Amino acid sequence: MSLGLGMPFARVGRSALTLASVVLGVMTVTLATGLTMSVTAYNDAVRPGWSHPDRVEVMAGPPFGAPAMGIPGEEPPSPRLSDAGDEAMLRSLPGTSAVMAVARLETEVAGGTQKATVVFYRGDVTALGPRVLSGRWPDGPGQVAVPSRFLNQRGLALGDTVSVAARGTRTQLRIVGVVLTNNADQVFASWSTADSLAPGARADSYQVRMAPGTDRAAYTAAIGSGDPGLRVLPPRDGTSSTAVILVSAAVVLTLVLGAVAALGVFNTVVLNARERRRDLGMLKSIGMTPRQVTVLLVTSMGALGVLGGLLGVPVGIAVHQLVVPAMARAGQADAVDILMNVYHPPALALLALSGVVIAVLGAVVPARGAARQSIATVLHNE
Repeated sequence: MSLGLGMPFARVGRSALTLASVVLGVMTVTLATGLTMSVTAYNDAVRPGWSHPDRVEVMAGPPFGAPAMGIPGEEPPSPRLSDAGDEAMLRSLPGTSAVMAVARLETEVAGGTQKATVVFYRGDVTALGPRVLSGRWPDGPGQVAVPSRFLNQRGLALGDTVSVAARGTRTQLRIVGVVLTNNADQVFASWSTADSLAPGARADSYQVRMAPGTDRAAYTAAIGSGDPGLRVLPPRDGTSSTAVILVSAAVVLTLVLGAVAALGVFNTVVLNARERRRDLGMLKSIGMTPRQVTVLLVTSMGALGVLGGLLGVPVGIAVHQLVVPAMARAGQADAVDILMNVYHPPALALLALSGVVIAVLGAVVPARGAARQSIATVLHNE
């Protein structure tokens, strides 16, 4: 191992090129890991608990004022109880942790030139509703919270007023908060705003969170017994297709550039082994085993792997801090903390070890080939 650690100093230029390829590989692994964690964190934030096993979505009917459109072959939900009765029934079920009533209303924004859906929330919005990025959640009539993309596409800002028309009535709504969602055509309001835009509206769905350990099948059966007109939707996948594409692209990029870095190490070990055929033959003639020869050559690259990991990780983090805001701007969203602050000490330690992994994977095959060469063949050729 001591001989292997000294080998990179014999060919400094070659070692520098090899180190550069390892740094590139580690940087790519770090960047791709950060992008994956950013996309996953954003997906979970804009779809809070969609795929969580303790979340239950209960349909109570079509959006307010919309035609009844159910699943083909199925009757649309037709609740037997009133809106308040259904919410009270859900809250009374054993295992209920939080309940949020939701109603949707299609509206026209900015003089009827643009469409938007107003989503009215009632109940445990803090636990089940969208995350507020800035400002506050609407707590009175005439107030709305909107996504960043809604503001960016319309040139609005927090505190501005937007004109909304629905069912022949036009109302001025003041933007009091910015929420983290991915739909630019949705605005969120408290239930008190429904009285001015859609008097008499009832919830078209209920979001329910069960207490940990609650049996989902039994809980679903209890909802059906409480109001047979409600329909409990099956758990849905909380991962968007865009997130899958981005994560898949990051994985492919990591594998390709990681393989390129390993091939750079492979080339260096092959050259070093050929140049040192006589030295390796002499070492084997005085007792060095093939396994020790392999360790010698792998160690020479392992040292570069350690250094490459220490250099590549901060470079990858720096590139991540540049790429993610650019991606957010391209998507007309904000580079919030959940996108940027994704690296933690345990993950950084593992990422630093990726340099050693790349170096060892690239070195082990040519090192084993050099170790298998016979002493007589090497010394005879010399």
